[in-house]
Amino acid sequence: MSETPAKPVALETRETGDHGRRFSPSVARNREPIRDVFAAHVATTGRVLEVASGTGEHGAFLTDAFDGLNWTYSDIDPASLDSQRAWVNAAGHDRLKGPLVLDASMADWGVAESVRPWDVLVSINMIHIAPMAAVEGLFAGAGRLLRPGGRLFLYGPYGREGIMAPSNARFSEDLKQRNPAWGVRDLDQEVLPLASLASLVLLDVVVMPANNLSVIFERA
Repeated sequence: MSETPAKPVALETRETGDHGRRFSPSVARNREPIRDVFAAHVATTGRVLEVASGTGEHGAFLTDAFDGLNWTYSDIDPASLDSQRAWVNAAGHDRLKGPLVLDASMADWGVAESVRPWDVLVSINMIHIAPMAAVEGLFAGAGRLLRPGGRLFLYGPYGREGIMAPSNARFSEDLKQRNPAWGVRDLDQEVLPLASLASLVLLDVVVMPANNLSVIFERA
């Protein structure tokens, strides 16, 4: 993985609040729409592993919304891991866990492997700021770790059949200037073939605000 930076780069300014919890402007905008998709298409109960959990806000918000979810954070970025620990410590329940140190591009996800199967795997706004090795590893990991009938939930910007919204195309070019291995992926041409290899079946594609998509797969 020589093409990857030493650690992920946040694409926005994140504020740090009490006890080290970090806050993302994009999470403030998308957490309610994501909650609604979880309720309708993903799960409101079960064991969830989030890959590249960022600030940790999504796990905290969704476990507050759904008291049947048990959520485990993971990441490779030290600052993000610190924020996730702070959210675990601040939670008013015991259903936030981790964080695990997990590199999605690796063939073995360590502790996450030893406590499988998982009911849900989640990756929010990751695969456009990760090399394809990590995208491929995410799907391979979902194929290994999810129980039959388990769900993989992705959220972020995508192209469809070679067509991309102008704002996403501009965003993709900006990402490629930061790192040539990054970029907005085409759901049909780049992502779905990886799902097929991992025995994951596309269930739903939900159009979200700001030209984002929620994409839900089921483990066969």
